[in-house]
Amino acid sequence: MAPSAPRTIRIGLLGFGTVGQGVWKHLHNNRAALERRLGVGLDIVRIGVRDLKKEREVKVPVARLTTDLGSIVDDPTIDIVCELIGGVTTARTLTERALKSGKVVVTGNKALICEHGAELFRLVQRGRGHYFFEASVAGGIPIIKTLREGLIANRFRLIYGILNGTCNYILTRMAKEGRSFQEVLADAKRLGYAEADESLDVDGWDAAHKAVILAYLAHGRWIKPKQMLVQGIREITPHDLSYARELGYTIKLLAIISRDFSTNRVFARVHPCLLPARNLLASVDDVFNGICLSADVAGSTLLVGRGAGQDATASAVISDIADAVVALRGAPAPVICEEDADTYARLGSGISIASLAEITGRYYLRLTVKDRPGVLAEVARRA
Repeated sequence: MAPSAPRTIRIGLLGFGTVGQGVWKHLHNNRAALERRLGVGLDIVRIGVRDLKKEREVKVPVARLTTDLGSIVDDPTIDIVCELIGGVTTARTLTERALKSGKVVVTGNKALICEHGAELFRLVQRGRGHYFFEASVAGGIPIIKTLREGLIANRFRLIYGILNGTCNYILTRMAKEGRSFQEVLADAKRLGYAEADESLDVDGWDAAHKAVILAYLAHGRWIKPKQMLVQGIREITPHDLSYARELGYTIKLLAIISRDFSTNRVFARVHPCLLPARNLLASVDDVFNGICLSADVAGSTLLVGRGAGQDATASAVISDIADAVVALRGAPAPVICEEDADTYARLGSGISIASLAEITGRYYLRLTVKDRPGVLAEVARRA
């Protein structure tokens, strides 16, 4: 008797922007190898878009496009739904519908997870669906898998890193060329590294959303952005970067998640930091991301790679599609749920979130004063 043909996994994409087109392109380019490794066929059968006539870099059969995104979620023949539309309104509605019907959802939507992750994970726990979100933090760096699987035996005293490529690009150019924030920002927009409205990136909120996800994975607690110290890079000047270099430092926008094991308090923050030039993260430049994990068993681990862009993010989405295929074939899905007592109860047990008033740190101050006797003494007295 001839062997039966392998099952074909049917995939629907919600959104076909930069990332969606990257997923289509790379999945099709590497389709034979992926199918051989996974033992199933892979087919993107439906793609939800806003405009059927829009010109796109990647060409797909028109018959696969639809403006009815709900029809993709509700189609019982579609196994995996990739939510790539962003935002927290329509994306939340569609994600909840998919999970309630027992579907597998793959996403890169950090804002949605940051604001509604607790509810979405509870839906997974109660239903038959799964939720994969590797692409939500640091693009092509497998930080979610590292925390969720590779370092599951560890507790983390400190997690810190560069989580926003736009800010890192701007600070790198400012440091190397002595140009102002506004000048480099204009270049970043022209090159596509910054959005027309740059505030989410340069004011620190994009990195804050990612820090919320990492804090939950590492410590089992959801930290709201309003419970964090969040500061962007708008006020950084070429003078700051020059003085930092003279002192043996560089300036990076860092997301920092720290845990005090003596009090079992966790705190997350995002702000520009002076990093010693010898620190490996200090050499992570341009649009690259880097994350350092300080763990009690494995010690220090550093991951560096592209944190955004079509290819890096598509790589993470396709990685989650592969994990989703494994889950659909009956293997346990490595998804963390707030109520998963067997695996993660110890992470959140007794842990509380520190308030801003409890946090101390060191600061860099730059003062412009008149060069005359007694000025610095007066500054010190007033401080």
